[in-house]
Amino acid sequence: MVKPHPDNALAPELEFLTPMVNRNGTLWEAQFRGLTLRTALQPIYSVAHKRIVGYEALIRGFDRNNAPVPPLQLFQLPTSDMENLVLDRLCRILHIHNYQDSKDRLNWLFLNVSPRVVSGSGVTDSFFERLLKKTGLEPHRIVIEIVEQPTTDSDKLREAVAYYKKLGCLTAIDDFGSGHSNFERIWNLSPDIVKLDRSLLSRATGDPKARQIIVGIVSLLHQSGCLVLLEGVESRDQAILAIDAGADFVQGFYFRRPSTCLEQVMSEDMDFEELLEDYKSRSQVARDPGFQLLDFFRPRFLTATRELCSGANLSQACQNLLNHHTVSRCYLVNRHGLQIEESLISESTRELDPRFRPLENTANADWFRKKYLRQALAQPEALQVTAPYLCVTGAYMCITLSQSYYHDGELRVLCCDVLPHQPPTKAL
Repeated sequence: MVKPHPDNALAPELEFLTPMVNRNGTLWEAQFRGLTLRTALQPIYSVAHKRIVGYEALIRGFDRNNAPVPPLQLFQLPTSDMENLVLDRLCRILHIHNYQDSKDRLNWLFLNVSPRVVSGSGVTDSFFERLLKKTGLEPHRIVIEIVEQPTTDSDKLREAVAYYKKLGCLTAIDDFGSGHSNFERIWNLSPDIVKLDRSLLSRATGDPKARQIIVGIVSLLHQSGCLVLLEGVESRDQAILAIDAGADFVQGFYFRRPSTCLEQVMSEDMDFEELLEDYKSRSQVARDPGFQLLDFFRPRFLTATRELCSGANLSQACQNLLNHHTVSRCYLVNRHGLQIEESLISESTRELDPRFRPLENTANADWFRKKYLRQALAQPEALQVTAPYLCVTGAYMCITLSQSYYHDGELRVLCCDVLPHQPPTKAL
């Protein structure tokens, strides 16, 4: 028998807990403090694959009359750290037995673990490794979810996560975006998957700024080497939002509620074809304004660049552009990304928030890091358009149109910022 870790000498071993788990028909159940515990599964879907790629295992408690007990009430039953550990391990034994007995031989099983339990259980404790060997479930099919909660021992938590990785399991941070979230835990633990908290999705449903924040968070997590799962998807609009944000995986009541009928959960799938067609249709509508801007302003840009080439100054060449009600400013940039002279600012822009006036003067500003400028330089005489973004010259949302042209053999770029909330409906 493997000796337990000295810090965890009294921890309940596999042999002690196994008799508390019994088969009832085709499924396994466990007993704890007078309750019957059962496994519930909720599918996790890959947007790109359009199918289930895993299941989150959840525990459901039932009293002697087979009436369900709220999960919160169940997890309030333990009165000591030892009982917390017993319940945690009992749940994992139950979930793994049920999953190993299922017909699924491919997808992941997500197991929730409290950071307090992970960091306090001792990384050399062989409980979980022996459980996997006993049941025959391959470690690479397990995703250990660390719930986003504070812990007093970050070093032990990091060692414990490294232990699960060494076993061959994947790791995930759960509820990222809730009260205790920060990127420091992402950097310290290097999880394979990050699950964004449902509160982010709820807020983004009616808040465009929150929607952009989700897009940014997903992008940062991808750059950190993490796959992203958006949980708590409860409506079609939220599903579309999750897809548009770039999430790799989705989970929530809109797709499937957790159920203790495990075979039924695994036999039902989601029609992603129809959902993705809806997303593509909505996405095309969202992009149309950009194409409309290109079509609308192309003749005006052509006129302006011709006049600039013939010797007209910026004010003369851009008069027709700047007079349009959607245009906020026009400016010239050389091939090195440096602005040649001060911007021409429209009257509508001068009416914007005066607190950002210190940012208005951009003479000799360096815009080379802007993608729209590099694209214009790479494709001379082709009109470019950006998606809406926050303009640093006034802290307002704008769309930038840019087009390069040759002036005395030197490549220059004419740029024009447009306010996105005002479509170019006026006639030329």
